Amino acid sequence: MTGIFVHELFEKHLDGYNHPERPERYRALIDRLERFPEPGRLRFIEAIPAEIAWLERVHDREYIDGILSLDVRDAVVLDWGDTVATPATPPAALFAAGAVVHASRMVLAGEIASAFCPVRPPGHHAERDRAMGFCIFNNVAVAAEWLLAEGGLSRVAIVDWDVHHGNGTERQFAEDRRVFYASLHQYRHFPGTGSASMRGTGQGAGFTLNVPMGAGADDTAYREVFDGRVLPALEIFDPEFILISAGFDAHRDDPLASASVSSAIFGWLTRRLRETADRHCGGRIVSVLEGGYDLDALAESVEAHLLALVNGVDGPEGT
Repeated sequence: MTGIFVHELFEKHLDGYNHPERPERYRALIDRLERFPEPGRLRFIEAIPAEIAWLERVHDREYIDGILSLDVRDAVVLDWGDTVATPATPPAALFAAGAVVHASRMVLAGEIASAFCPVRPPGHHAERDRAMGFCIFNNVAVAAEWLLAEGGLSRVAIVDWDVHHGNGTERQFAEDRRVFYASLHQYRHFPGTGSASMRGTGQGAGFTLNVPMGAGADDTAYREVFDGRVLPALEIFDPEFILISAGFDAHRDDPLASASVSSAIFGWLTRRLRETADRHCGGRIVSVLEGGYDLDALAESVEAHLLALVNGVDGPEGT
């Protein structure tokens, strides 16, 4: 059984505001999952809010308090012009981070086999003291820190296949050898970070793997680097838990990047990670929605991802 962690707030964030990270993304996913080919393999679970202590491992308390105390009557720009808050944003951000911890806790306890968290707002660009790139709290980093601090684990892997580099996640764990962070991303696309030379620092040196991809990278390119670089590094790391920053904006139909993969690649990537998880950590995987802005491509890619997560097949061919 794979848990799908949902909440009505995930659809209300940015409601009424013209933005690429729009509420229709959540509705498109839920509509698709309600027609999932194997409905008996999914369990819809209502998310819980994050505890402040979970957030404080990743974000400054002043920043957390600033987000949660926002009195938003219409819309307010939080940074750079691309990250916006509307009235539902503060509680939605709290539940988004909470959902990923909740999912990780249930997978760790064996209550579900794996999980997907279609949360909004996304998280991997958010840094310790600022929102960035549509992201408010770094949801996947909050979950990783919880697994280390309260879950009793000592090795957590984060695989980030969003087309944009997860600068916030990398910075959080750059000096931490307990977390292996691997990112495949279009380089130098937004945010301009993630060069191959960035491999972690201090005690964390060698525990960051950036795999820059060129514009136009297709399924073959992704398969080659995943099999040739990411999976061998994961084998060496021997993770006790795998978190996925699951962005679907490398799709060839996505409007915010120039990659060229099909929907099916997300099933293939997931199947390969599931095989790794089965060998190393009892199949424990939690994936977290990041980007993906063409609604049809997003829904189809998520279906392929979940078909692979629940039963190990690649899912439908992309259109």
